[in-house]
Amino acid sequence: MSAAELGWSRDQMAARAAEDIPDGSYVNLGIGIPELVAQFVPAGREFIYHTENGLLGMGPPPAKEDEDPELINAGKQLVSSVPGAAFFHHADSFAMIRGGHIDICVLGTMQVAANGDLANWSTGAPDAIPAVGGAMDLVAGVRTIFVITKCLTRNGDPKLVERCSYPLTGQGVVSRIFTDLAVIDITGDGFRLVELAPGVTFEYLAERVDAPLLRP
Repeated sequence: MSAAELGWSRDQMAARAAEDIPDGSYVNLGIGIPELVAQFVPAGREFIYHTENGLLGMGPPPAKEDEDPELINAGKQLVSSVPGAAFFHHADSFAMIRGGHIDICVLGTMQVAANGDLANWSTGAPDAIPAVGGAMDLVAGVRTIFVITKCLTRNGDPKLVERCSYPLTGQGVVSRIFTDLAVIDITGDGFRLVELAPGVTFEYLAERVDAPLLRP
């Protein structure tokens, strides 16, 4: 198996994250790979997906013949709605977030530190295009923060680091990270491996995490 074939695909990362969402949870999904989680609900469970532009009860992407250009998520992707879905004002949506009524948020990231700090809105470079969105409200108001990300950037730099070098979205907010190579928890002692993806060894993973990595 080549290095390119190791680990989980984007869909598999999303499906793996969905496995760790409890039945009945109210869930907000960030832009990018986190949006794919909406396609996966384990058998026997129900998730109520929330999007900050004003929909509670978001369903998976619609079939071509069912697309409605006015039914989109916060990432401007076409979505469906489930029976019982509710539509509301953008401000009311953020009141749900800020009021602590969302159980889990799944976000993408640029960096995650070993203490759970999250940096996902800007690199801080002079020419960077900042993308605050709702991330800062989400990490401050949602009870549990999951992150989905590849272990490495396109340039091969680790995204899991001892300390974030990019501007922070939130301090100590991340609970669990779902990467293409492994599921990793944030603990009081730093990164701890939960589960390796197929074909990945602990040593291979540890070489791609720029911080100490604890075994399960």
